[in-house]
Amino acid sequence: MAGCARETTTEPTGAPTCAVVADGSPTAKGYRADMTAVRTGSYAVVTANPLATQAACEVLRDGGTAADALVTAQAVLGLVEPQSSGVGGGGFLLYYEAATGAVQAYDGRETAPAAATENYLRWVSDTDRTEPKPDARASGRSIGVPGIVRLLHEVHREHGRTGWRELFDPAVAMADRGFDVSARLASAIGAAAAQLAVDPQAAEYFLAADGAPKPAGTRLVNPAYAKTLGAIASDPQSFYTGAIARDIVAAAADASGGRTPSLMTVDDLAAYTVKKREALCTPYRGHEICGMPPPSSGGIAVAATLGMLEHFPMAEHKPTDVDLNGGRPTVMGVHLVAEAERLAYADRDRYVADTDFVALPGGSPQTLLGSDYLAGRAALISAQRTMGTAQPGEFGAPGAPAPAVPEHGTSHISIVDAEGNAASLTTTVESPFGSFHMVDGFILNNQLTDFSAAPAAPDGAPVANRVQPGKRPRSTMAPTLVFDQAPAGTPERRGPLSAVVGSPGGSMIIQFVVKTLVGMLDWGLDSQQAASMVDFGAANTPTTNVGGEHPVIDTADDGEHDPLVRGLRALGHQVDLADQSSGLSVVVRDRAGLIGGADPRREGVVMGDGT
Repeated sequence: MAGCARETTTEPTGAPTCAVVADGSPTAKGYRADMTAVRTGSYAVVTANPLATQAACEVLRDGGTAADALVTAQAVLGLVEPQSSGVGGGGFLLYYEAATGAVQAYDGRETAPAAATENYLRWVSDTDRTEPKPDARASGRSIGVPGIVRLLHEVHREHGRTGWRELFDPAVAMADRGFDVSARLASAIGAAAAQLAVDPQAAEYFLAADGAPKPAGTRLVNPAYAKTLGAIASDPQSFYTGAIARDIVAAAADASGGRTPSLMTVDDLAAYTVKKREALCTPYRGHEICGMPPPSSGGIAVAATLGMLEHFPMAEHKPTDVDLNGGRPTVMGVHLVAEAERLAYADRDRYVADTDFVALPGGSPQTLLGSDYLAGRAALISAQRTMGTAQPGEFGAPGAPAPAVPEHGTSHISIVDAEGNAASLTTTVESPFGSFHMVDGFILNNQLTDFSAAPAAPDGAPVANRVQPGKRPRSTMAPTLVFDQAPAGTPERRGPLSAVVGSPGGSMIIQFVVKTLVGMLDWGLDSQQAASMVDFGAANTPTTNVGGEHPVIDTADDGEHDPLVRGLRALGHQVDLADQSSGLSVVVRDRAGLIGGADPRREGVVMGDGT
């Protein structure tokens, strides 16, 4: 694909379709070094777990659409990667319909209950001003009305071909016969064992009789989840109005272990709707980048960052010593990206929230993304020194910045089907194992902690992302579709699809997606190299992240001997070398077909015809 990935002459190997391809050599930190891009013919899918990828790939193999494969992938992920996503959570989806060229944005974000007040996460009630117990996240107060089931049903109704019921068969069969706990799931169980022990269902499922976390290789069966999926397969509305809905409300209200209960009701679930929103599409170096609008801030922040970077010759700052792992990023390449991100996060933190409740400046994303405005923001970037902390633009602030909330209970699915339809879905329960509440075989989210707990700033100004009844918390999820721009003078609304991208990673999702897009569009990396490349970037703090899990980064003596780290510190950056937890799923189209890349930091794989 011209301008997006380097040309590759690798042809499909003739291996069985939808087969697992072993790739990469895990390092001591779990990074799978030297993964190679996977070429397929007409369809491809990437998820964070091989079992989910294979089940979704087989749907595509049998003639299903990207929408069909999404349903199967999510159903399996909810079983084998329950710490990251599932039917108890929500998500954002961009869907490309090849026949019409339309890009549709589906908002399946969780909502606050009708009884939630702006102090819902701060204290139990106006008369009991003690904090929720044991904390906001692990209490029932963190649980939002789940949206992913309704999102999947809506996109399937509009774009599916395979029968709804049969899309759940792989996950139901797997839940009944069991699956082996992966190393990643075992690590997550170990880290959360104390919190999981508080919930009876979670403790019984994830922990041994003596309370020890179940290790990798343990065979797990989940008949309760199989029963839940069977009910959804028969009638998806039952999740929101039937016995499952009543079970969700009861579990969220459970006060065992001293937990503060949720105020969610069955009416909250019955009233939940998926929002169809206008995709946020902006130009970048001969391409059109389409992202998610609010309540996700990911689309705006990615677009703003790229809009500023377009004022710099990024191709001159490509990585050196490029290899299968993406090479070594240059000091100036990382510096410019991080500075643009600081400015984008400053505006994101101040202005972006659920636009059904809080309008963006000027009533449109274009105020924050206008070419003149971004040119002015880019002019604030110095090649000699980091700005440390950026100031937001002056638009008569509707609120005040809220601290970023870590979020790693998230996953991403990228799919292109044989007809050219594409799906980019970021799906989440927010933190690992969400709220630690388990019901009917699945985990309930803690999505409401993405709201600002404090409703007002110290000066009394209301925070845009404060809790309000029925509101959707701001997200950083950034599912992305990339298109070649249509040639001038042609009637096409947009050019052909060129890439499907997305990642989990909480508030750092923006950084992971930006580094991947820049890697492909500016630096000529293929899909796997761009996903494998060092994770780097910055939110609006003096700290710049450089992923210490990558084999090219020397973390000894806090990076004192690493040329990238030393160069950034010379420009004033406070470099954090913590291991990063991206989970990039990338599919690129070129003249010969599709090329997929999976993040070496997780367990994901690429499959399609010819793999």
